[in-house]
Amino acid sequence: MDDPLDLRVLVLLLLGGCTVYIAYQHPQVGVAALVAVGVVTAAYMLLSTGGSGGPPTP
Repeated sequence: MDDPLDLRVLVLLLLGGCTVYIAYQHPQVGVAALVAVGVVTAAYMLLSTGGSGGPPTP
């Protein structure tokens, strides 16, 4: 794996973990796993496109 990909994975895991913790502490926010998946998916899409807004390339 490339170093930037490893850094992206680490950032996404940390972001997902923080989101799950916050959602767990405040149940009215929603189901913790669903919120975390949404945030991680959005961050992955943004990091993969390089800010151009298009879909990620394989």
